[in-house]
Amino acid sequence: MARKGNRVLITFACTDCRERNYHSEKNRRNDTGRMEFNKFCSRCGGRRLHREIR
Repeated sequence: MARKGNRVLITFACTDCRERNYHSEKNRRNDTGRMEFNKFCSRCGGRRLHREIR
């Protein structure tokens, strides 16, 4: 079985209410900066910017 190598688990938090509601993994070598996406936030009730936390 292959090893994951540089892949690391990350968590996304809403920038408005700070709720941590999305998880993903990324390659540290290819994506060195923090990732951010517009995702649906269940607490805010709309699409908000979600940023990677450490």
